[in-house]
Amino acid sequence: MDVRNRRKFLMGSVALGAIATLAATAAEATKAAQSSFLYQHEPLPLPFKAGSVKGLSEKLIQSHWENNYIGSVKALNIVRSRLQQALTDANTPAYVYNGLKREQLLRTGSVVLHELYFANLGGDGLADASVRSRIAASFGSFDAWESEFRKIAQGLGGGSGWVMLGYNTQLNVLENYWMADHATGPVGTTPVLVLDMYEHSYQMDYGAAVAKYIDAFFSGIRWETAAQRLALTRQG
Repeated sequence: MDVRNRRKFLMGSVALGAIATLAATAAEATKAAQSSFLYQHEPLPLPFKAGSVKGLSEKLIQSHWENNYIGSVKALNIVRSRLQQALTDANTPAYVYNGLKREQLLRTGSVVLHELYFANLGGDGLADASVRSRIAASFGSFDAWESEFRKIAQGLGGGSGWVMLGYNTQLNVLENYWMADHATGPVGTTPVLVLDMYEHSYQMDYGAAVAKYIDAFFSGIRWETAAQRLALTRQG
């Protein structure tokens, strides 16, 4: 093979290699897109024994995990399946599809927030000095943070919602957030500590005595988990 032909051969090989790489990249992108549509979530086990949280009965925790969290996982997976079916049906009206997307948003919020909630439960409720110092730096004192967090939770009593201590990566601030439901989470925020204030999280043990549930939550916080989340923030 002369130099000219060899050059053509090499250039052709490079071109074919580039095409093959692009094809592989496209295939991976297609696979990822398909995975997004076909994804089904597997529920996480409780990270602690149901009867080990002081102030929250085994019956309450088990019911909360089994009926509300697992129920949300099942609902989310059903909605995802319905979305896949609706997407492949050219006759599905946009407003029907968007109704499913709204339900997906709510169910996703419920699943994720419940997983965060259970993961920051099951501890001794004692925050170490580094966490207390980090929180105090943003709120003036650890007690000031706790007072506001409790006040938000108290205000949600008898209804529904969540309280979140979170670090907003856009605003660069650590603050408490009021959340009316599963879909009202603050944008651009890394959750640090999450409290479920839906009635199902306390009614079985405390009825309408919301303050007692909030006390039980604080005595059972797993601050190690919150510290790990805080460490992921820009200033953690």
